[in-house]
Amino acid sequence: MILSKSCEYAIRASVYVAFKSTEGEKVGIIEIANAIDSPLHFTGKILQTLVRKKVLCSSKGPTGGFFIPAERTIKIIEIVYAIDGQALFTSCVMGLKSCSGKKPCPMHHQMEPIRDEILLKFQTQTLNEFVEAYRSNLYFLK
Repeated sequence: MILSKSCEYAIRASVYVAFKSTEGEKVGIIEIANAIDSPLHFTGKILQTLVRKKVLCSSKGPTGGFFIPAERTIKIIEIVYAIDGQALFTSCVMGLKSCSGKKPCPMHHQMEPIRDEILLKFQTQTLNEFVEAYRSNLYFLK
């Protein structure tokens, strides 16, 4: 497991919100939780964080819900940073505090290119790419 469970759900929730947004719809917490098979309270906390970090938008009231404006392009890295921060790309895989290229842990040089590749993928892949794959039934969210 590379990402935290919260981050996994955040990406799935964001894909669903983006999917509904492309159809001109705002979506509520209950629908999102059901669509991604996530506990309701847990989903609510994740969505609050994503709104606070300006990844998603929300509006209140009878026509309210979560949405992404059509002009907004979201990179997957934005979701990862919002939920898990940068530790995945900066901290030692063995938990050492002073691990670096000059003072590496036994796994540093093996993990560095893998970590760099994951970072590049998250920096370049957009939420819209995930939505199009989801719309084409190339993958599922639960």
